[in-house]
Amino acid sequence: MPMQAQEIEDLLRASFPDARIVVEGSDGVHMAAMVEDESFRGKNRVQQQRAVYAALKGKMDGKNGALHALALTTKVPE
Repeated sequence: MPMQAQEIEDLLRASFPDARIVVEGSDGVHMAAMVEDESFRGKNRVQQQRAVYAALKGKMDGKNGALHALALTTKVPE
């Protein structure tokens, strides 16, 4: 079943409560997210993105995942 933007944001917010999070997309399968959080400081992009994927709690895992594609941008606050 496709995921709505609010569902994705809720999952991300649980792991990154103080982050600035923007989730876009309307088809529920191909979505985009931007997560800006202090916890990313000192981590490379791969580490940052792995943290975000972990927060999605398996929703992108395998061909039966609820979310097929997520264009992801991670940032450290300036």
